[in-house]
Amino acid sequence: MARKFAREALMKLLYEKDIAGEHHEESLLALIEEFQLIENDEKYIREILYSMDQKQSMIDIYIEKYAKEWTVDRMSKVDLAILRLAMFEILYREDIPYSVSINEAVELAKKYSSEKSSSFINGILGNFIRMESLEKNKGLENQ
Repeated sequence: MARKFAREALMKLLYEKDIAGEHHEESLLALIEEFQLIENDEKYIREILYSMDQKQSMIDIYIEKYAKEWTVDRMSKVDLAILRLAMFEILYREDIPYSVSINEAVELAKKYSSEKSSSFINGILGNFIRMESLEKNKGLENQ
């Protein structure tokens, strides 16, 4: 359950970073306290947050490729933060099944974004996995 809260905290930090151009350590510490996250979850957040600087441009290319007729500049900042988080997990976290990343992204969209966002995000992530032939890498071939 804690990973769910860690994702929620991380999504908020990615949103803050997109709006402000950077994240603030105070925000991270406040979210860790608010969600009562454990050390492993803090490590997960920091790894993705600090790796995003190097990985974000590639992630954004994939998002635009599968977000038919949408650019990242036109997307809701909340949706973009959710998509970036899920794409990062799918591309760079071997320990997280794709289905978990997608389901968690959809749940975050339902909680924090518009009514249509969960379908939009699910479509982008599902198409990305299918079209990039990633299903077999994490056991989704039977789903």
